[in-house]
Amino acid sequence: MMNKNRPVTARAHTNIALVKYWGKQNENLIIPQNDSLSLTLDQFYTDTTVTFDPTLTADAVLIDNEVAQGSDYQRVVDLLDIVRQKAQTPDRFFNVNSVNHVPTAAGFASSASAFAALAAAASIAADLKLDLTELSRLARRGSGSASRSIFAGFVQWHTGNDDETSYAEQYASAANWDIGVIALTLQKSRKKVSSRQGMQLSVTTSPFYSEWIKLANSDIERIKQAIDQHDFTTVGHISETNALRMHALTLSADPGFIYFTGQTIEMINEIRQLRKMGIECYATIDAGPNVKVLCQKENASKIMTHFNQLLGSENVIYTTPGSGIEYLEK
Repeated sequence: MMNKNRPVTARAHTNIALVKYWGKQNENLIIPQNDSLSLTLDQFYTDTTVTFDPTLTADAVLIDNEVAQGSDYQRVVDLLDIVRQKAQTPDRFFNVNSVNHVPTAAGFASSASAFAALAAAASIAADLKLDLTELSRLARRGSGSASRSIFAGFVQWHTGNDDETSYAEQYASAANWDIGVIALTLQKSRKKVSSRQGMQLSVTTSPFYSEWIKLANSDIERIKQAIDQHDFTTVGHISETNALRMHALTLSADPGFIYFTGQTIEMINEIRQLRKMGIECYATIDAGPNVKVLCQKENASKIMTHFNQLLGSENVIYTTPGSGIEYLEK
């Protein structure tokens, strides 16, 4: 039985897709067009507390201490509706309090950590006993990339073809990997074209979309082999190439649109210049202007110093691989 006095708090970390997902074959179930593979990050995360409250007649949602409205509110309610359906409790409502330690909607996959944390906390608040695979499926219904934030390390989201077969799982632990990510924050404001809109436009209008699917599937197999061999160079190269190909889809859509700013291009060029100087690092960029730099520990401080001078230290954050879903005592 649900207990109004038992708040449940879950923490989920963001992930950076090294091989991207860009486009859905089923919008409602959020079934992707291709497999993706990510690395879960430590520094960026969402803490979400969910409490069943029998006095409520609708869900109450706070996001970063503000009352959620519009589509932000509706996306939370939509996921809670699925939880209610699974728990067979259609008229139970929840207090949700979510705090993002991630810039929202600026290309840092804040929706991944947000919906993974929501799925985890809400399922326990509703007395559902879900294993990690089931939790991954549930999180996917809120945001596709959230399916990957249930797990630590290198995580593969299997495309599947229905709700049962589309889920993520850990491919390999990153515990014994020498890999880190330096996040370069170039813009904190909400992006003008949401990932959801951008994907739809790319799938339906880019003449290169079918080629993207073939290349992304090839990238998955190649990067898994590189992970098995602890081959940082190949992991970095595939990640940078895959990211640029994804953004080529946005440029080739009709109408074309661009997540990059001029500064994004500058940072990519800076990363390539560092490589020419013998400091190995690689760029990856999600649906936004902000750049992430893949590097190894021996080069991290040099790269940080370089970008601190360009962007200011408050906009340069180093993170190591992060953990999977956690439950916090409040």
